[in-house]
Amino acid sequence: MSVLDNFETWKDFLGDRLHQAQDQGMNQGVISDLAYQLGDYLAKQVEPKNAQEKVLADLWSVASTEEQHAIANMMVKLVKDDGTMQ
Repeated sequence: MSVLDNFETWKDFLGDRLHQAQDQGMNQGVISDLAYQLGDYLAKQVEPKNAQEKVLADLWSVASTEEQHAIANMMVKLVKDDGTMQ
């Protein structure tokens, strides 16, 4: 099963990666930029696996670059308390 198959699993995966980045001293600006790059890659290269990912992909496709950064930052906030490594 891929982490993309279930939205809760995806959020846990992202939460774990966020905690790893913070533990390694990555600042919020770098995390924000990486979140944007990941969102852009997923929107362009990966087919949504569930309804939540489809909504995110649709929003991303109509958003300006500034709005895409905002979406990426909201995803970081969404997963900050998720993950299995807390």
